[in-house]
Amino acid sequence: MSKKVLIVGGVAGGASAAARLRRLDEEAEIIIFERGEHISYANCGLPYYVSGVINDREALLVSKPEAMRNRFRIDVRIFSEVTRIFPEEKAVEVQESTGKVYRESYDQLILSPGAAPLRPPIAGINDIDALVVRNVTDIDQIKRFIDEQQPKTAAVVGGGFIGLEMAENLHARGVDTTIIEMSDQVMAPLDFEMAAILHEHIFNKGINLILEDGVKSFAKKDNGTLITLQSGGEVQADLTILAIGVKPEIKLAKEAGLTIGELGGIKVNERLQTSDPNIYAVGDVIEVKHLVTGQAALLPLAGPANKQGRIVADVIAGRDSRYKGTQGTAIAKVFDLVAASTGANEKMLKKLGIPHEVLFTHSNSHAGYYPGATRLSIKLVFDKNGRVLGAQAVGAQGVDKRIDDIAGVIRNKGTIYDLQELELAYAPPFSSAKDPVNMAGYVAENIINGDVRMIHWQELSKLKAKDICIIDVRDEEERRAKFIPGSLHIPVNDLRSKLSELPKDKEIVVYCEIGLRGYVAYRILTQHGFTQVRNLCGGWVTYYPAVFG
Repeated sequence: MSKKVLIVGGVAGGASAAARLRRLDEEAEIIIFERGEHISYANCGLPYYVSGVINDREALLVSKPEAMRNRFRIDVRIFSEVTRIFPEEKAVEVQESTGKVYRESYDQLILSPGAAPLRPPIAGINDIDALVVRNVTDIDQIKRFIDEQQPKTAAVVGGGFIGLEMAENLHARGVDTTIIEMSDQVMAPLDFEMAAILHEHIFNKGINLILEDGVKSFAKKDNGTLITLQSGGEVQADLTILAIGVKPEIKLAKEAGLTIGELGGIKVNERLQTSDPNIYAVGDVIEVKHLVTGQAALLPLAGPANKQGRIVADVIAGRDSRYKGTQGTAIAKVFDLVAASTGANEKMLKKLGIPHEVLFTHSNSHAGYYPGATRLSIKLVFDKNGRVLGAQAVGAQGVDKRIDDIAGVIRNKGTIYDLQELELAYAPPFSSAKDPVNMAGYVAENIINGDVRMIHWQELSKLKAKDICIIDVRDEEERRAKFIPGSLHIPVNDLRSKLSELPKDKEIVVYCEIGLRGYVAYRILTQHGFTQVRNLCGGWVTYYPAVFG
């Protein structure tokens, strides 16, 4: 007897589930309900349509309703919103854009409604034309506004992935853009010192970046918007984009009595079943298990949503398929830089009280002697046994490759020793014989073995210069640019001849540009009887943007 499967939402997880189920079951009756006009569109590519980087609108439409019907014999009903679920009757209520309302029965129901952009109760928010970026219709509206109104200024409220991508693409259209972020940093999956690298870059690109200052109110003014900040400052914009974040669309599930998790997403098991075994849920609407911490998490990402859709189809088709968790691997282009993360960040581990170690490396993206190498900064988070818990990377080249390498190790519960042993593709235009991923593993081993004791920028910035001896072991030219106030200057090559001048009753902190010469200095000092020595982790390149940026 053939199954009847209804799917609420035709993007990412919903479309993936439908196509996979048809490949597994030619007889199943499959119906997708999509309240909008489009299914399976490239929502991650929407900001790039604004600037013209993606100039063909049709390229954003990964699959169209007629294509799903023709290839997969799937009944796709657009402009059809599921408004109620009747679990006892195994039926849903559907309202079409024409106003027609009807019921449709099911054997299994898959919920994939996604997450909606947040519109917090800020004074005046409903009085202005604040636009959001969720679907093709939204981006059409933004592009049409820019093309027709030719705005001179724009304000993007929110410094997450979408906010930064929109700011970049608005700037590319010649619009003077301001980013307003309530937190002290952009891109929340990064830890502060890694985001600080982006802050400097964003400022240098001519974007007005406002941090640690939320919106107090919105008001219409001169065909635009006057934004009053919590600090009392004001920003006037011809175009306002809300990119504050998203919230799972749980209304249907909640009204149907399905269990909602503490974080506000639908609770599901490993088979992605809800509290009703005939109802499944996938994508941005569900709470997932974080692969590293084991805790519930909301991680709205396209990759996991598509994987979940495939797993649900397997389960409905009778296969023993399970979703093991999400590790939150994500990446974004920020002007000329790329920022990526995977696994747990340090903020998360501190909040959960999970012991950990961190390190920073700043390697070349490929062999330094081959033209065009740029800096690639990596933050690695690991435990005392060497298990890799998370990583972040910022750079102009090779970020995607390195974060994916580390993501694979995390997925398999690997260690820093796995990072060392990875045999990665090497030729001078692409990498170094010691790849940045290998280097991160080597530095981590030095920390675990006690071959070096680190001090981090937060700790050093709180210490008083009179209580410690800070030694800058860089060359004269590097020091002339900028240095830590109160530090002595002894280039690493001269250190052995200056040992008698250094105090043995004070803690000594050594630092260089990226940490490597600091490590050499540390080894020299500790083998000459200095017992209170620490190396500044990540050197000046980590310290400067985090403290002075």
